[in-house]
Amino acid sequence: MPTFICRDYGFDCDFVAKADSIEKVIEEFSKHSTDEHGIEYSKEALMQFIIRKG
Repeated sequence: MPTFICRDYGFDCDFVAKADSIEKVIEEFSKHSTDEHGIEYSKEALMQFIIRKG
C-alpha cells in the first residue's frame, strides 16, 4: 500500500497518507503539504519521492 509519512520528508508532523493507489496518496499528501505547510509539490516530484523510497 503506497504511503507518505510527513516526518520522512523533514516535517515535524505526524500526518500519514495511505491509499490503495499511488495517485490517491499523491493527491492526499499534496493537499496536506499545501494546506498545512504551505509547500506545493508537483505530481512529478511526489512520484519521484515514492520511487526513491522504494
